[in-house]
Amino acid sequence: MNRRHLSRLVPALLTALALWPAAHAQTFPSKPIRIVVPFGAGGVADLTARTVAGRLAEQLGQSVVIENKPGAGGVVAAETVLKSEPDGHTLLLMSNGTAVSAGLFKSLPFDTLKDFAPISTLGTFDIAIVVPVDSRFKTLGDLLAHARSNPGKLNVGSINIGSTQNLAAELFKSTAAMDAQIVPFNGTPAVVTALRGGQIDAAVEVLGPVMSQVQAKALRVLAVTGEKRSASLPDVPTARESGLSSFVAASWNGLAAPARTPRPVIERLQREVVAALANPDVRRRLADLNVEAQSSSPEQAAALLASEVRRWGDVIVRARIPQQ
Repeated sequence: MNRRHLSRLVPALLTALALWPAAHAQTFPSKPIRIVVPFGAGGVADLTARTVAGRLAEQLGQSVVIENKPGAGGVVAAETVLKSEPDGHTLLLMSNGTAVSAGLFKSLPFDTLKDFAPISTLGTFDIAIVVPVDSRFKTLGDLLAHARSNPGKLNVGSINIGSTQNLAAELFKSTAAMDAQIVPFNGTPAVVTALRGGQIDAAVEVLGPVMSQVQAKALRVLAVTGEKRSASLPDVPTARESGLSSFVAASWNGLAAPARTPRPVIERLQREVVAALANPDVRRRLADLNVEAQSSSPEQAAALLASEVRRWGDVIVRARIPQQ
């Protein structure tokens, strides 16, 4: 091949390579989409993913299937996605648990911030400080006053060490500058049993899983820990309204793809997620799970993940939780 032909071929190849992502996006999706969820079936994250997946399938004209891969702090699910073809057909359900794992493990087989391309958030859901319905603590102020006048005697329950709820309890303890015991349990049912049996004084838990106990008047919510009051419990104040002005902790989830996924595919998926979350039926079904539908740009989702990695990493260090 002479230089003249080569000089014509190289620009053509470069043009073709530049146009390939856009062309690929025009044919996307070409097969079923898989969302890998790092939690078991039936939980808030799983049901959120299934609710959004159903609407995405209608919009995209392709089935969207949920694959549950719980355990190992979400590492198994994340690796499954990273080993897939970066073409937008295999996605990861991210959450603040993804951010927690970045600080909880000594090493991960991937870089949480560099190896994934966030697409959009899906929603946020409240964390609450709860007590038995017959508790002497009628407000969060009552609980804080007792803890400060009785150092070391308040027992606050949560699920497993290193979970979002456990770290939120640790953040509650440090923000309130109180000497309290954080008592971990193996799951929400055990926390509820301990609360109702008087083994612990209060608990920090995601609101959704304990809402039935609240509605049955077995438990009472002293405060929610998000930026604003829960739509499900509009009369319950936030922790900030109750005297802890700097204490904010909420749970969230979103979708991400492998980092090498073409940008046009990421943008297409983000537009579809925005449309799905704007659907009234989807919003209602998520609200029934105590999840507030909330989409974002890829950049906003990436910024949220980075800020959460820093935030929960600091909590892990301050609480002296051993890295796994």
